Amino acid sequence: MKIATFNINGIKARLPRLLEWLKESEVDVALLQEIKSVDENFPREEIEDLGFNIATHGQKSFNGVAILSKYPIEDLICGLPGDDEDEQARWIEASVNNVRVCCLYLPNGNPVPGPKFDYKLAWMERLYTRAAEILESEEIALMAGDYNIIPQPEDCHDPDAWWGDALYRPESLAAYRKILNLGFTEAFRALHPAPLNYTFWDFQAGAWNKNNGIRIDHFLLTPQAADTLKTCEVDRHMRGRERPSDHVPIWVELDVD
Repeated sequence: MKIATFNINGIKARLPRLLEWLKESEVDVALLQEIKSVDENFPREEIEDLGFNIATHGQKSFNGVAILSKYPIEDLICGLPGDDEDEQARWIEASVNNVRVCCLYLPNGNPVPGPKFDYKLAWMERLYTRAAEILESEEIALMAGDYNIIPQPEDCHDPDAWWGDALYRPESLAAYRKILNLGFTEAFRALHPAPLNYTFWDFQAGAWNKNNGIRIDHFLLTPQAADTLKTCEVDRHMRGRERPSDHVPIWVELDVD
């Protein structure tokens, strides 16, 4: 079973690239972030024609997450529990083929200090609570998406340049490690210890051509999911396509079929 996460940075702008990638990659499940679309405007027909079921948790112009699955989408939850007043569309989860998939778009948090950074840390505390519940279920489960976290120095081209940014602040890293240390396996790093493997390159300053990237898109697997992990790879080539997202897909293959 092949499951991918992809921050597409706008479903309207990236639809040709998304459809192209869905055909080429032959994924079974795609978790999307930053669809930047309300649910009723999501281009369902074009994606359904490729054999996918669709669940979205959208928001006008900002954020928004979605699950595309060739399996039925069951037991759907939209919105990260813990704050009924949070209107930002950053979390969607469901069961597909007996795997619990959670798609997240963690807040960026800049500028620091300020309310956006406070919101990021509060959101991560809620994520910690939900992550603990998922672990307690002892399901084959994963939490994947754009974490807006640079976990280690080798996950960015210039750690000194990023130090102090909300993606690389001590508070952000501590909150991320607190979640990881519950008992999750970070899929890509478990299989690829080498540095310079990135998932995001800014549109500015020739970052792509210089390989000035960062790794901020992650798969966190429960022990039950980690036991089924076969492969985790980054579809780096998508960044070189016409009108790409600034992120590229990352995917895992689980031995669950």
